[in-house]
Amino acid sequence: MDRKNFLRKGLLGTSMFVASSALGKVLVNSIDELKTLDPAPIPDITGFNHIPNTQSTIMENMILHKADTRGSAQHGWLHAKHSFSFANYYNPERMHFGVLRVLNDDKIDAGMGFGTHPHDNMEIITIPLSGTVEHKDSMGNTGSINPGDIQVMSAGTGIQHSEHNKLKDQSLELLQIWVIPNKKNVTPRYDQVSLNMADRHNKLQQILSPSADDEGVWIHQDAWFHLGKLDKDVVLDYNIHKSGNGVYAFVINGDVELAGQILNTRDGMGIWDTDSLQLKALSQDAEILLIEVPMAMNA
Repeated sequence: MDRKNFLRKGLLGTSMFVASSALGKVLVNSIDELKTLDPAPIPDITGFNHIPNTQSTIMENMILHKADTRGSAQHGWLHAKHSFSFANYYNPERMHFGVLRVLNDDKIDAGMGFGTHPHDNMEIITIPLSGTVEHKDSMGNTGSINPGDIQVMSAGTGIQHSEHNKLKDQSLELLQIWVIPNKKNVTPRYDQVSLNMADRHNKLQQILSPSADDEGVWIHQDAWFHLGKLDKDVVLDYNIHKSGNGVYAFVINGDVELAGQILNTRDGMGIWDTDSLQLKALSQDAEILLIEVPMAMNA
């Protein structure tokens, strides 16, 4: 499958969460069938977007996405914010950042969640921010994922799974991230790890890499994720791991300065064509996620 069709499948096909009666119990969550999108032609080069965007600030080698410019979805039990086009939110100017395809900021009501649904050829990462995720999948895996844990699935040739809020008395908040893999049709796999959250105090804790022998989870892509929770005025440097990669920064909480730009809670900013970044916390307990990914699809 060529690059255009692969990306289009990621938007319209089995890699996209779709709620329909064909998927069993999905409709108990009161989501109507998501309408099919008719996307604009996908460019030949995967990377940042050059089209003028009134909701984004595009600079020479960076793009700024303020929190209130994200797509929004309200499904009763699910309150979601989309940094990139997803489901009924379609913005041709915000399709992806390099091979980073999805960054969803989800809040799920007590006892509710995503019914069993399929994916293929996508690396799917879940980062709980509060509450507990209950996971089940077609490979027989079950488990609970809490703050401090990282969950990953390589969908590969195909996987079905469900994710619910295990708690009946409080909402669940999580980040759902999709990365386009550098290998297609791999054997599906699931993993989750528990990390010491103290290890991200005033430093960047690696939570994901391309290596199974490295800290955190691993995926089929030359990508590195880091989380940091910083005291006010702490300054950190970040070095790009691989030439041709860019970094998408997402502020989970607080205020930071990154590459000379002021970012606030839930703001996102992508940076490319650089070897290093400098980050400064402007508020106490500022939390940030750095997502380093290739800016172009592998041939």
